[in-house]
Amino acid sequence: MLFESDKVMFEIYRETEYSGKYRVVYFTELQDHNKETEINHALAGEHFFDGFIKNFRKDEAKEIIQTLLARLNEGERLDPQDVERALGEHIA
Repeated sequence: MLFESDKVMFEIYRETEYSGKYRVVYFTELQDHNKETEINHALAGEHFFDGFIKNFRKDEAKEIIQTLLARLNEGERLDPQDVERALGEHIA
C-alpha cells in the first residue's frame, strides 16, 4: 500500500486560452509561489488524463509523460488508455 507521500498527483490537460498545447501539472510538487497559477491554468484547460505516479522512479515516469506530450503536441492522436499503457508500472 502506498502512502500519500509515496506518489505524485498529476494532470495532463490542453490549454484552451493560450497556445492549445498539451501540458502537465504535478499538483503535489507545486510550491506556494506557483500553486495558484498552475492550478488555475489546469482548471481553465481541457482535461485529458489524471492520476498518480509512484514517487519511486518518478523521473522515468516524467520522461514518459514528456514524450507523450510531445507526441500530442505534434498532432498525434492518443487516448487516455494510451497514456495509462505507456506509464504502466509507474502508475500508483
